[in-house]
Amino acid sequence: MSSSVLSSGFSEVRVRFAPSPTGYLHVGGARSALFNLLFAKHNQGKFILRIEDTDQARSTEESLRMMILDLKWLGLNWDEGPHPETLQDMGAYGPYKQSERLSIYKKVADELLASKKAYYCFMTDAEIDEAREKLKAAGEQPHVQSPYENLDPALALQKLAAGEKAVVRFRTRELKKDYILNDLIRGDVKFPSDMVSDFVLLRSDGMPVYNFCCVVDDHMMKISHVLRAEEHLPNTLRQLMIYEGMNWPVPQFGHMSLVLDEDRQKLSKRKGAVSCDQFRIDGYLPSAMNNFMALLGWSDPGGRELLTLQEMIDAFTIERLNPAGAVFDRVKLKWMNAQHLRALPNDQIWKLISSYLDAAGLKLPQDLSWQMQSVETFKSKLEVLADAVALYTPLDDSKYEIFPESEEALKWESTRPVLMAWKEAITNHPTETISEADFLKIQDEVKNKSAQKGKNLFFPIRIALIGKPHGTELQILVPLLSKKSILTRAEKALAKC
Repeated sequence: MSSSVLSSGFSEVRVRFAPSPTGYLHVGGARSALFNLLFAKHNQGKFILRIEDTDQARSTEESLRMMILDLKWLGLNWDEGPHPETLQDMGAYGPYKQSERLSIYKKVADELLASKKAYYCFMTDAEIDEAREKLKAAGEQPHVQSPYENLDPALALQKLAAGEKAVVRFRTRELKKDYILNDLIRGDVKFPSDMVSDFVLLRSDGMPVYNFCCVVDDHMMKISHVLRAEEHLPNTLRQLMIYEGMNWPVPQFGHMSLVLDEDRQKLSKRKGAVSCDQFRIDGYLPSAMNNFMALLGWSDPGGRELLTLQEMIDAFTIERLNPAGAVFDRVKLKWMNAQHLRALPNDQIWKLISSYLDAAGLKLPQDLSWQMQSVETFKSKLEVLADAVALYTPLDDSKYEIFPESEEALKWESTRPVLMAWKEAITNHPTETISEADFLKIQDEVKNKSAQKGKNLFFPIRIALIGKPHGTELQILVPLLSKKSILTRAEKALAKC
């Protein structure tokens, strides 16, 4: 690890992913987790999972487990944080759930109160709204100046003892300067201190606000680098003020580009799946998801598009993160998944698609050689694991049926002679299996015997094999069907003529 990676006050690279447990993991969050892990591992550092669950109304253990399931599926394993099974803390800097750290936040708030960098504010919501409206009407910024800013601390404690409610606010009016953030991705960003007014640290119920607990946790957990989405950039000014107020070393910040949809708007459910869980259900591979997400805003120095997780760890540097928005190209994701899928050994592909075939209720041969043959036949057509269902369904005799679109062709005078010739040729075939070459030879025999060609030849044979005149390439399907199965289907087609 290069010594230039660390700023003063930090002895090792420590980064964190800090989601709120309110549902499945969004791909934007997953990419943030991935970039943090890649950076940590590239620099022999630690990747920490911290749970921001102070929003008690929306945070649930069920959601936390859903999110952890997604991270585990992707293989983004953390060094410290909740244990993936028991949720118990792993690491020396816990608790790793913010809801269990309230006493820590209270202690830091008390330090800021004692140093007069914060104060108790007893303004009601109605009073705050009224003050803001007056400022807006006067054409001024809605920065409310609290009448309690200089209230004697002893008097404030008396009011609290009497049952009055108060928030803890951080003083900003005297911080008349520009704060300069040397963002690792965006370069220098200037924040004039008057962009914010005295902001809340603790709510009246004692719960910390995001910016406060975020700084406290990052300091206490010795976080050296904060790599997060650019939507958090506006939070940075308040956080820098808190670091300064506590005289704590400031980690290095890097604000990553947003993930955008095809219309260059922030990725949302309106355009399709955005949760990792849905991509897992649809049959995407974690290796492909990580590969694809890594290239949303980062580029490999060697120009490679297909990379393993270890290859990404070896190549990852912040310097190659692009500040411009990254478009989530679903077509490219599917292509990339197909590349990862087809590169797997046949036995592993079969293992992966089996759960989809079983869920669809397909009854298929249990013979290992048949299974491997089928994978070899179909893997070039697989983009996601779920595609296997449509590919394998024609091989299940119990699923064979004559579809309505076959009715017209079954009424042709030429159809029955073709089907009779087909059945006879299959019956006379000497082996129980029919190779691709055998099929093409039999098809020529039927052509000559029935004196039919074009659709008059091909449609009836298709109907006798898959129940409809259009669909799967027969020459790759027939070798996977038994002679008995082919004859049974031919008889069902003949019965409809």
